[in-house]
This record gives sequence, structure tokens and C-alpha cells, in this order.
Amino acid sequence: MVERKARAIAVFGTASDVGKSVIATALCRIFRDAGIDVAPYKAQNMSNNSGVTPDGFEIGRAQIAQAEAARVVPTADMNPVLLKPNSDTGAQVVLQGKVCSTETAKGYFRDTSLWAAAALDSLERLMQRHELLVIEGAGSCAEMNLYDRDFVNFRTARAAGASVVLVADIDRGGVFAQVVGTLAVIPPEDRALVKGVIVNRFRGDIELFQGGVRMLEEMTGVPVLGVVPYFRGFSIDAEDAVPLASKVDPSGEPEEGKTGVAVIYFPHISNFTDLSSLEQDATVELHYLHYPRSLDGYSMLVLPGSKNVRGDLAWLRSLGWEERIREFREQGGLVVGVCGGYQMLGRSIADPSGVEGEPGISAGLSLLDCDTVLESEKCLCNASGILDDADGVKSRGYEIHMGRTALSHGTRPFMRVISRNGKAVSDADGAVSKDGKVIGTYFHGIFDEPQVRHRFLTLADPEYRPSRHEHGIEESYDRLAGHVAAHLDLEKLYAMIDKPFVSR
Repeated sequence: MVERKARAIAVFGTASDVGKSVIATALCRIFRDAGIDVAPYKAQNMSNNSGVTPDGFEIGRAQIAQAEAARVVPTADMNPVLLKPNSDTGAQVVLQGKVCSTETAKGYFRDTSLWAAAALDSLERLMQRHELLVIEGAGSCAEMNLYDRDFVNFRTARAAGASVVLVADIDRGGVFAQVVGTLAVIPPEDRALVKGVIVNRFRGDIELFQGGVRMLEEMTGVPVLGVVPYFRGFSIDAEDAVPLASKVDPSGEPEEGKTGVAVIYFPHISNFTDLSSLEQDATVELHYLHYPRSLDGYSMLVLPGSKNVRGDLAWLRSLGWEERIREFREQGGLVVGVCGGYQMLGRSIADPSGVEGEPGISAGLSLLDCDTVLESEKCLCNASGILDDADGVKSRGYEIHMGRTALSHGTRPFMRVISRNGKAVSDADGAVSKDGKVIGTYFHGIFDEPQVRHRFLTLADPEYRPSRHEHGIEESYDRLAGHVAAHLDLEKLYAMIDKPFVSR
């Protein structure tokens, strides 16, 4: 048991992708707005969607978003174990913010005591620093074949003395089986920790489900804290998968009158939240594409980040994407590569030490005059820069990469980097083709700054006009919290953390 001063509430799921990350984010803002010193925590995250803390450590993007919602500085303790899959059976292990090892799934789960001990240390530190923790679980909290090795869900809840809220997704169907089944299979001592249920992603007339709420409570003996309707009025970073609402391999072209953006959906796509601000732009239609197709109707093609750059480049070629990319380029489309996608746009990618797999070298797409060598030391930093143009547009982002890219003589960099991790620097990032229609950058989050995003979209589509109102990240957190709070029994929620609820 952790020696603690803090209270804790744990948000666990009946399955993966039921919306627990978003619910946890909303709770962080709800409690913070009530004057409570709250911080997020997730013992282990499996995701290639990561970010960099201000002190230069790598954690999951979801915990960075939750820290922002809680208005606290994100730290490595908020996500002490991060697994970044680089194959179907293996992942890079980031332990308390730094790369530790690469493990197969079998090797990782053979003995989780090392990871669990590190996670417990982080939990204890956070509980000494904050008044309340919002703990997010992983996947289903009732994976019984892994229960004795699972340190992310109920073991964490027991250590923190947390009240557990179970989140179920009614949009996918089977909500009664989700909730009743989960409670039926977990041990009685863990079942006793479950103090409430949230039914998430409801569509339709919520009054019609009131009978369902009563039935759930009668069947489980656990109060339903609320039924949260499906809501699209906010943009919050997804945890570990392209959101279900995204358009993946649609049959049609982008809607007429909108700026079409295509994103190649790599098998090991990473940091796809780089595209979130484009998806939220009402004048843009963004499609994720696995399979090569005509790119007529699209103005911009994005090669996103990848956790296995040479492997995803080989996949791209095997499907015939290279020909489509070259056709798009020749027809005047804007091609943008971010991080791993930037490396693919160069002439070569060398991995002499086998950082991402078998040592070797792969020919790139040769759309930019540059060459990349993968190195074992990972670059982790928050950075800012000024675009290499006459207007001096400023950009902010973060870098997470294990390669260095050298530009050929005469190749123009994309931007001038002026700071990294709060320290002034004078450096360059990325590359631009001579005609300006192929751009590569290591900056994740490159589209988040409105001026930078508009610059890309106007270059791709001269007819592009930004929407009148664009939600900033703070407004998104406020809208999310307001939406969730409006559909929860806040008195019951606050009682779970022994706090009085005062209506505002």
C-alpha cells in the first residue's frame, strides 16, 4: 500500500477504446475547476502516440493531454511505463521517460516485477505531490488470463486506495454484457472497489435509456453515475489508435469545396495526433488510406511518423504507393513528411546498429536531397522555430526520433530552430524541395499552430480559407468537461473522493 496524502479515482474500461482516456481527461478539468490539485496517472501505456515533457522525458500523449486539462506540468511519473510497438510481437520499453529495452510480448510479460516496481514508485511520488489522482486503466480491467501480471488496473487501484469508475461504450452495443460480465469475473475484493459506472457514447434520445439505467443498477448493485452522449465538439489527443470517427479508406473522394488531405496509414503509424488539428478544421476533409488509390481530389499528401521506418517504407513499396506518390508530386500536389515520413522522403535510410530491426540501408523515395542514419540515442525535446520564409511565421512542436538527417549542399531547411527544451539554439530542421511542394520536418505537432497550418493548407490549395472559429486546446478541454459534467451525477462523483460537491 502506498503511503499517501492524496485521494484517487480510477477510470477503468470494460474493453479497449471505450473512451476512458477522454473521460479521465474530462475529470481532470472538472476537478481542477473545482479548485482541487489533481494530476493524471497511468502505470503502463501501449502506444506509439507519445510526447515530451518540459524536462525532456517521453510519455504517452494521453497523459500529456490529461496534465494540460489538470493545469499541471506533465512529468514522467504520470506514465512510468510506455510500450511502443515496433512489430506485431515486440515493443520498445520506455521506463520513467527514457528508453530501457526492446522486448517481445512474451519476454515483457514473463516477469513484470521490474515494471510494476517502477510504476509504484511513480505512483507514490505523485500521491505525495497532489491532492487527487485520476488514474487511467489499460484495456479491459478484466483480462483474467493476465490478471496476476496486470499492474495497471486493480493492483494500482488497491495501492492507491482508489474508488473505481467503470466505463462502458454503448455505441458498440452490448453494454449490459460489458458491465455485468466485467463485474462477474473479477475477484470480490476488486469488485468491491467499483463505486460507479459511466455509460459512454450514447446516441439518440437519452430518456429512452432510463429504464436501462435502472436495470444496470439492479443487476450490479453499482450506481450509474451518468450516460454521456456522443459528442464531437472538442479535439483531444487519442491514446493509441486512430479514432473510430476518422475516415479510413473511404470509397469516395473528398467533399467538393473542402481541401482534401490524404494520410498514408502505415502499419506502425506513430503520433497520428499530428493530424488532429487538420481533422478538426471544418474546411478540410482528411482521409487515412491504407491502400493505394487515385489521389484526384486531394491537395495534400502526408507521410506521418512511423515506429518502424524501413519496415513501413518496404510495406509502402510492396503495395504500390511509391508510384501514386510520384504521380501526385508530378501533378503539383503538396507532399509532407513528418518524422519517419520525412526520413522516407530522402534518398536513403541507414540503420547500421539495427535500432529498428535488421541492420542495413534502404533507398528512400528521393523526393528530398537528404540522407538519414538511425542512431541508438533518442532525441527528446520540445522545440520552437521560425519558418524559412519572408513572413517569419513561428512554429512550436516536439521531437521524438532516433535518426539524424543530413541535407545535401544547397538543400533548403524547412525552418530555423530557435529553442529546444527551453534553451536558445541556432539550428535547422527539415528540408524543402526547390519548388516548395515537398516538405519534411521532425516537428511533431507541426499543424497545431494556426498560422503554420494555414500556410501548409494555402500552399496545397490556394482556394483554402480557414473557418471563422477554431477551437483552441483550452477551449476544447473546457467544452469536454462541460459536456461530461452535464451528464454525470456530480454529488455521487465527489462523494467517491470524500469531497463535498458545491454547485457553481
